[in-house]
Amino acid sequence: MSFRPRVLLADDYPDMVKAVSRSLSPDCEIVGSVADGSALLQEAQRLQPDVIVLDVNLPNVHSLMACREITRVNPTTKVIMFTAMADPAVSQAFFEAGASAFVSKETAGDLLSIIKRLCIDGG
Repeated sequence: MSFRPRVLLADDYPDMVKAVSRSLSPDCEIVGSVADGSALLQEAQRLQPDVIVLDVNLPNVHSLMACREITRVNPTTKVIMFTAMADPAVSQAFFEAGASAFVSKETAGDLLSIIKRLCIDGG
């Protein structure tokens, strides 16, 4: 793909960040990674990524509040919630806060196709 979406990873598990970064790197530019919500807000503002892959449970600033703030400040940034949880009420709350997609960590292979759909296909 000629357009490489700029992706910021937000997860407090270093092994998960490494795995996701490795799987996305061939097709995306990984612009950074953060392990807590307050760092996420700072880096999202500084880096202006196309996509943020956001773990549902981050320390310091709750992910739901971070998602709401990010999409308010920069509505063109696509926030993809990335979680092991499958609670429909949680996903609904994040969609209401501005998230563009919800991806299970168990089906992480879907992440790249969702990024492509959101950033390239307009989705």
